[in-house]
Amino acid sequence: MRNCSETPRRRRFSCALPFHPEEQHPMYQHELARSGEALFKIRGHYLTAVVIVGAMIAYHFRAIGPFATESANQAWFWVSLAVASAGALIRIITSGFAALGTSGNSKDAPVAAELNTTGPYSLVRNPLYVGRILNFTGIAMLSGSWVYGALVFLISVIVYERVAVFEEEFLRTQFPEAHAAWAAKVPFLLPRLHGWLKPKYPFWVRRCIRRENKKLFWLATALLAYDFARRGFDFGQLPENPVWYYAWAVLALVSLAIHLLRRFTKTFADIS
Repeated sequence: MRNCSETPRRRRFSCALPFHPEEQHPMYQHELARSGEALFKIRGHYLTAVVIVGAMIAYHFRAIGPFATESANQAWFWVSLAVASAGALIRIITSGFAALGTSGNSKDAPVAAELNTTGPYSLVRNPLYVGRILNFTGIAMLSGSWVYGALVFLISVIVYERVAVFEEEFLRTQFPEAHAAWAAKVPFLLPRLHGWLKPKYPFWVRRCIRRENKKLFWLATALLAYDFARRGFDFGQLPENPVWYYAWAVLALVSLAIHLLRRFTKTFADIS
C-alpha cells in the first residue's frame, strides 16, 4: 500500500489519482463502488457507442488523421491501430491465462472462483480493463480525431476505475487476506514493470475464442465502418475489389458460427 501521509500536499495529490482508489477516503470509495455497480451492468454497450460516434466523426471530417499531410495521417492511422490492437492483445493474454470461473463477461454480478494473482495479474490488478481502455482509445483514434481519442480515453478511465472498484469490493469479501496482500504490492490500473509471476494455469485457446472474438470483430467493424463513412456511406464509392470488406464478411460469419456453437452446443460449456 502506498504511503499517502508523507505531507498533506502529497496526500491530496496522490490520493486524487484514479489509479489508487484504495487510498481514497472509505466514503468516497463506497461512492465509486456504487456508481461502478450501475456501470458494470451496462458496460457492454460502451464499445457500440464508441464505434457509432466514431463513424459519425469519420463521415463529417472524411480524414484518417487530424493532420494536414497524408504521411502524417497515415502514421496516425497505424499508431491508432497499434493502440487498439495492443489493448486486444492484453485482453487475449489475460483471458487465456486466467483461472476458470473468473474474469467473466457476466452482466449481473462479479464472479470469482479464485483470486487471479499470476500472469498479467502480477503486474496490474485489472489487466482486462487496461486492455479495454487501450482498445477503446485506439478505436476512437481511428476515427481520425485526436479530440475524440482523448475524450474516450478519459471516459474509459473514469468508467472502468469505478467498475473495477465495485469488483474489488466483491473480491475483498471473497478473499480478504489474499486480496489485501496482493493489493499491497500490485497497482490498480497503471501496470508496474517488474514482479512478473509465471501464470498458474496453461493458456486456454478455446476460452480466448469464446471470450474475445466479439472484441476483435468490433475492431474490424470499426475499421470498416469508418472507411465506409469516409466514402459518404455510398456503395458506389467502394473500390472495385473491396478485399477488406470481404474479409470483414468472413470474420462476421466466423463470429456468428462461434455464437451459435456457444448457444446450441457444448463446445465451450466447460470453459467459463
